[in-house]
Amino acid sequence: MLRSVPKRLTAGFFVVLAFALSNAAISYRSTQKLITNEQAIAHSHQVIAELETTLSKLKDAETGQRGYLLTRDTQYLAPYVLARTQTQEQLAKLKQLTADSLKQQQQIAQLEQAMSAKFAELERTIDLEQKNQFDAARAIVLSGRGKQLMEDIHQIVGEMEKSERLRLQQRAQQSQNGFRDEIVTSSVSMLLNVGLLVLLYYLIHRYIQQRQHAEESLRKANQTLETLIQSSPLGIVALTPSGKVSLWNPAAERIMGWSRREIVNQYLPIFDNQQLDRHLQARILQGEAISGVELRSYKKDGQAIAISLSTAPLRDASNQINGIMAVIADISDRYAAEQTIREQAALLDIAVDAIFVQDLENRISFWNKGAERLYGWQAREALGKNADELLHDEPALKIVVLQEKLNTDGEWQGELRQVDKNGKQIIVASRWTLVRDAQGNPKSILVVNTGITEKKRLEAQLLRVQRMESIGTLAGGIAHDLNNVLTPILMSVQLLQMKFSDTQSQHLLNSLESNVKRGAALVKQVLSFARGFEGDRVTLQVKHLISEIVHLIKETFPKSIEVVTDISPHLWTIFGDATQLHQVLMNLVVNARDAMPKGGTLSIQAENTIIDDYYAQMNVEAAVGCYVAIAVTDTGIGIPPEIIERIFEPFFTTKEVGKGTGLGLATALGIVKNHGGFVNVYSEVGKGTKFSIYLPASKATEPQPTKDSELLLGNGELILVVDDETSIREATKLSLEAYNYRVITASDGAKALKIYAKFQDEIAVILLDMMMPSMDGTLTIMTLQKINPVVKIIAISGLSSNEKIAAKTGLGVQAFLPKPCTAKDLLETLHYAIKK
Repeated sequence: MLRSVPKRLTAGFFVVLAFALSNAAISYRSTQKLITNEQAIAHSHQVIAELETTLSKLKDAETGQRGYLLTRDTQYLAPYVLARTQTQEQLAKLKQLTADSLKQQQQIAQLEQAMSAKFAELERTIDLEQKNQFDAARAIVLSGRGKQLMEDIHQIVGEMEKSERLRLQQRAQQSQNGFRDEIVTSSVSMLLNVGLLVLLYYLIHRYIQQRQHAEESLRKANQTLETLIQSSPLGIVALTPSGKVSLWNPAAERIMGWSRREIVNQYLPIFDNQQLDRHLQARILQGEAISGVELRSYKKDGQAIAISLSTAPLRDASNQINGIMAVIADISDRYAAEQTIREQAALLDIAVDAIFVQDLENRISFWNKGAERLYGWQAREALGKNADELLHDEPALKIVVLQEKLNTDGEWQGELRQVDKNGKQIIVASRWTLVRDAQGNPKSILVVNTGITEKKRLEAQLLRVQRMESIGTLAGGIAHDLNNVLTPILMSVQLLQMKFSDTQSQHLLNSLESNVKRGAALVKQVLSFARGFEGDRVTLQVKHLISEIVHLIKETFPKSIEVVTDISPHLWTIFGDATQLHQVLMNLVVNARDAMPKGGTLSIQAENTIIDDYYAQMNVEAAVGCYVAIAVTDTGIGIPPEIIERIFEPFFTTKEVGKGTGLGLATALGIVKNHGGFVNVYSEVGKGTKFSIYLPASKATEPQPTKDSELLLGNGELILVVDDETSIREATKLSLEAYNYRVITASDGAKALKIYAKFQDEIAVILLDMMMPSMDGTLTIMTLQKINPVVKIIAISGLSSNEKIAAKTGLGVQAFLPKPCTAKDLLETLHYAIKK
């Protein structure tokens, strides 16, 4: 019996052990099933948590993007970039967690695609904002595309959460059923309880290990967060629900001036000094997220600063608000910089010059008021445009060379031809400066342009006047010599006409006289545009001249040319030479006829006008006063721009050889200038030309015409003829003797003085050439006047300018005769001088 006890005990032990092991096996299987189910539940919780975290990070990224778009403060890009990186990490975790579920993998792929599109949209708006394309960025935000993407993401996450929560519910039910079976099983046998205790111990031990690991991870995360808070350049502040400070980092101390010891458990100074209005304070304390509010605040020492304030609520595990997190940034430097920029921009707008900035791709980034005035483009129209396309009228090669020199020397200056908003060509004196960044790399180009279009036009007018004066000096000398040649010929012809009365001789002599007079007229033309030639001037009414011209046009011009006149009924009179002015109008209408070979309209207008100071300043040859303006307009072929500056040059013509001398407009200009007036011309190729003549008005009334005087003979008076040209002396002597005068001659001034000293009592008048070698006419006159203060002198010259010189020498000069002169002019002048 005693021996069987151990056996029974042993058998019982083994039976109990077997039972225990059986129960343990059953319990173990139940426990394993429970653990597996619990792991599945934990897995579902983790998937749901990761989905919510992923969605939260995406919202953080969108918040950072919105903050940057609203404030352009780059501090918002840091949370944006961090949230984007964390979102990618969350997606990777979700892929790993759902690796055994094909459906969830497909859903995550859809989520990843939608989030990629969302981030692309966020990145696009940030990129446009950085390029200052505000409207484009705003258009993307307002398009609704981002909202739709977020709704798609929410839908995918919601479907995954719904599926996971359903799975969680099922697993929870399974876990509950398994736990109930385990309790039933444990009640059967203590061994099962022991097993359960052992299993509990095991689970508790494992839990403790996991808890310790989690606490270590949390400690490290807290250390990292603390490091970030303490080293952040932004002031980071945590507040209690009542608004008191619980966290105050070093950056907050630097910005606001209060130390952590002074501020903790105190109200935030921004709230305390009422820098925030009550409505905004209430919103913050109620847990509303505020982003980038800019306001003026004060440091501890009373110094005013500008800050940017952003807040976000702190929530506990139950999602209840247990504090307001605030981020403070000092933006005083930015405000100061913006104020400086505004002041500089105001100064640039005051400048008269056009000042603008263009980047290295020639896009305009700054445009001042001076540029608006010069070019006509408003700043909103010019900004962002290509400067070359908007302004330049220069060849592309010149612009390339200019930019190469700018890159080499860092600056360039010179003249450029450009166009304004209306396409009008303008000339500017331009200064370009290459602007570099802090690293010395080219950044942009500063351009300062001064409009010099009017200046260049005035310079061209002045050069034309100077050129005409130079040509006039040369032409005057030639005209003098030609007059000396023509004078004896004309006098000799007139003497021969008296001697030979047969028809053949008279015909030849008349032809010779006509050609000599034509030559004299040609010389007078040259003198009229070169030096100015004053003929017989009287008070004239322009409408009579125009009437004569119109009558001549209708008689001789082609019928295909229509003549239109517009003459003011109350035109002022002018003081001038009718023959010369007739010649001016004839030259203009003939040119107009030639410009309309296929016909057209020829208009002649005349009106009164007054030239003011402004107009006189814009036209070198104009003076302030009253004028009669005559306009001759045609609808012909027009004058090309490259030719119009030369049309008044003598001998310049575009007509074929034999059809024009090039003296018509030059003569017209000379006559008008000699009358104290000026000429303007405007022409467009293919549209026609308009010549405007301005003649000074006269207050005198128009005189009545007088009859020509008859030829007068001498009474044997002795005339002293002084001229260095032998032919002129002899021809003049023969002419005067033929008309009953006695003549004595001298070849220069010195001989004339000797002769006059000898025959002073007999000499009635002295005919004196003004231009002689050794002793010229002026000195001879002055010396003769010393001998006899009442000596009678008739000055003779081939240059009309010598008439003025002779008139200034004294009362002894009775008259002036231009070379060549007819016998009638000579006899009438002698008769006038003798009787005076």
